[in-house]
Amino acid sequence: MSDLNIASVLNQIRSLREQAGVARTGMPQAPAVQPPATTGMPAFGDLLKGAIDGVNRAQSEASRMQEAFQVGDPRADLPSVMLSMQKSSVSFRALVEVRNRVVQAYQDVMNMPM
Repeated sequence: MSDLNIASVLNQIRSLREQAGVARTGMPQAPAVQPPATTGMPAFGDLLKGAIDGVNRAQSEASRMQEAFQVGDPRADLPSVMLSMQKSSVSFRALVEVRNRVVQAYQDVMNMPM
């Protein structure tokens, strides 16, 4: 092999080593941490917290209306109490289903072969 080809191969190796983050000592370097890109969309955790808060509000409202109906408050009629209870129930079931899907997705990822 000529000296020109050897120099070219060495330059390519050095270039690839720098791209891979390996220092001259031969030990890999930690990659530079970049902040997450902001896309203007809320994070998944924020969405989940908002959903949980919404379910909590619906359940609190249903409980409050149920108690008002039981004590005879004229503003709490039976149809509105039943409607708020059904809204609370549906939102809770939806949240449980989301939780189940998230847990299943996590288990699927954890069971993937390396």
